[in-house]
Amino acid sequence: MKLPSGPGTRATDGSEALADATSTCRGVSTITPEIAVSGSVGDQRLRARITAGLARPASARLEAVAPFGAPLFIFVAVNDEATLLLPRDGRVLEHGRSDAVLEAITGVPLDAAGLRHALTGCASLNADGARARQAGADWRIVPDGSTEVYLHREGPSGRWRLVATAHHGSAGGDWRAEYRAFQPNGLPQTVRFTSSVRDRFDLRLALSQVDINTPLGADVFRVQIPRTAEPISLNELKNARPGVRKN
Repeated sequence: MKLPSGPGTRATDGSEALADATSTCRGVSTITPEIAVSGSVGDQRLRARITAGLARPASARLEAVAPFGAPLFIFVAVNDEATLLLPRDGRVLEHGRSDAVLEAITGVPLDAAGLRHALTGCASLNADGARARQAGADWRIVPDGSTEVYLHREGPSGRWRLVATAHHGSAGGDWRAEYRAFQPNGLPQTVRFTSSVRDRFDLRLALSQVDINTPLGADVFRVQIPRTAEPISLNELKNARPGVRKN
């Protein structure tokens, strides 16, 4: 996606554009999609099918489904604490930081709350529409902490959509999320994560069977750990990413 460059000029309608673009995603308290993931992380190709459940403010469950047998992995997080179980390997990582564990699996530095924003194509509550810039008539750039949120519309009568977020200052380099194929309700059906660092990650997510605001109990965000499971470290996990293969 080609995003506008340059400083732009001050926008007087940034708050209105942001409210229009996020009117649906702001109302999402839970989302349960099926996700087809493809792309690469480092020198590894990745392809996986994931069932997900995410709830406000910061709860997540990702289960990588295998063609048969046990899942490749089960990731659960509540607030900043995450557990990852590898049922086929009998390994477990407990009490990890959610963003660190998710980055070890996918390469993308997101915590549970950030993942919900990413899958719904939403900005955080810190996004400041009053400080928005405009790049031409149909682009608005809204600061959101160290992130820049890009809003676009198709002409003066078009609806504003959040089409990309550019994340700056990550320890592993800058990266962006891009959104396409919007549903009638305004939520995206495809998401792409790309890093500015060559070969760090380039992932495409296709969302289907999306349900929103279905109640999710606390048990969804817990995982039963077998007594025989052996611990695995973050470094070990990065070298044994489930669902990937070496080039």
